[in-house]
Amino acid sequence: MAKIIGSPIPNMPWEEKLASCKEVLWRYSGNPVIGMNTNPKIARVFNSAVMPYGDEYVGIFRADHKDISMRIHFGKSKDAINWTLDDEDIKWVDESGAPFQPDYCYDPRLCKIEDTYYMMWCTSMGGFPTIGLGSTKDFKTFTRHENAFLPFNRNGVLFPRKINGKYMMLSRPSDNGHTPFGDIFLSESPDLTYWGKHRIVMRKNAPWEGLKIGPGPVPIETDEGWLMIYHGVVLTCNGYVYSFSSALLDLENPSKVLYRSKYYLLTPEAQYETTGFVPNVCFPCATLVDAPTGRIAIYYGAADTYTGIAFGNINEIIAYTKENNQLGDIDADLGRG
Repeated sequence: MAKIIGSPIPNMPWEEKLASCKEVLWRYSGNPVIGMNTNPKIARVFNSAVMPYGDEYVGIFRADHKDISMRIHFGKSKDAINWTLDDEDIKWVDESGAPFQPDYCYDPRLCKIEDTYYMMWCTSMGGFPTIGLGSTKDFKTFTRHENAFLPFNRNGVLFPRKINGKYMMLSRPSDNGHTPFGDIFLSESPDLTYWGKHRIVMRKNAPWEGLKIGPGPVPIETDEGWLMIYHGVVLTCNGYVYSFSSALLDLENPSKVLYRSKYYLLTPEAQYETTGFVPNVCFPCATLVDAPTGRIAIYYGAADTYTGIAFGNINEIIAYTKENNQLGDIDADLGRG
């Protein structure tokens, strides 16, 4: 049994697996937890990040407005299922307090390091996508920092603690379109401003991820390694299909992959995953983990239209990852190329 590094969340959403379910993950019976047209401005809410905060839950939510602009809204919940989103999107300021609003922002992640909450999202730099970075201490004032990288990049995900004294971020360099390539990289920084020592972590490997892969939620620390939930895309005769699976990364050298599953954990099967604004998408961006029990709730975007939850157990996911391990050619290296 792996030891999970983290805090208890005894009141996190949970639903026991049905005896008839043979999968490692199972969908919440109340999915989707956020539907369409949540307010007069917002058409769809998906690919979003949540976490505990005090005696409630908070989140930053990708909300596509009815003009199809992409924005991030702050939201709250007492049970992490029923969410109330602010009517207006987050208004960012720079470190001096002056307005610093991005042109667009989507697919956010949320991570607490020490006493600060950090947000990462895909933003615009000169009209091209890269990784935006922001922070808050109270979810009232949202400070936007310098962009982490040059274009083109997406799926920036911080680790929840420094490693060897450095901040670490996963990302997926890409091009300006629906890239025909895409692998997961690791970068480090002493101060969240200057990033370097870039390392390749994983390349696409199994058929279900044959087009590209990218990091999902913030990695989960266990004594067996960092559990990384990641998404993969395959191009079929009927379009793109987004699924997600798991890998274990070395604790002190996260560019080194210890195990990765050759099978997906979740793929579009439910109607709200296969049918929507962008069909056939399961895209994970956040988890809630109760460390004592190993229970995990994975929040994922469904069909670029809805927000869903899948449940599982950390130890079962780790066991599944090991049992179905299929490393790629460079996975066990330290990623220097």
